[in-house]
Amino acid sequence: MPQRMFVAVVPPAQVLDDLSDFLEPRRDAGMPWIHPEQWHLTLAFMEAVPHRSIDTLVEHLEEAAARRRPFSLRLGGAGAFPDPTRAKVLWLGVEGGAELERLAVNVRAAASTAGAPVDGKAFRPHLSLAHLKRPVEATRWLRILDTFAGRSWEVDGFDLIASHLGDGPNGRPRHQVVETFTLGADVRDGATDGATARPTSAVTDGWRSGAGG
Repeated sequence: MPQRMFVAVVPPAQVLDDLSDFLEPRRDAGMPWIHPEQWHLTLAFMEAVPHRSIDTLVEHLEEAAARRRPFSLRLGGAGAFPDPTRAKVLWLGVEGGAELERLAVNVRAAASTAGAPVDGKAFRPHLSLAHLKRPVEATRWLRILDTFAGRSWEVDGFDLIASHLGDGPNGRPRHQVVETFTLGADVRDGATDGATARPTSAVTDGWRSGAGG
């Protein structure tokens, strides 16, 4: 069966811990907050990746990563989809998102070329914090979330992640990292900047057989 997958930048632990501490006093307020283990900045979402395309997808994402260089980001600025008066998703934006948008363009092109169809929604850099079952008026929440000022960090790579719906604790999706890509790394016969990378076939074959995390 095709695999549900996405490509994302996952902020470092210190950034996620700061955000978790900020939300901790508000966890009993009835808002269905997303678990911190699932916080990420999505670059591309692919609902149904054919298994035959996964090796090629990894190769193309390696090439996309090699074309970009590390850059700085900071979480800040709250928003809601589709809008604050009938919000179904609450999120934090990013400062320095221009480079993230350029990376997303490269990643989406790589996925499409590899035969992994990408969700056609326009890219909006954000980290989702809550998914609501019904629309709510969220202006008050956005004022609260807008006070969060995260620390800056250097984005030096991104992950290809498989999403297994309903397999996680309490029916949450289980996210499984298939491969991690380093920005600006040379791709030469399976090697990246002096470090020996695992052959693509070994990565994806091991993941298919359940050897992944």
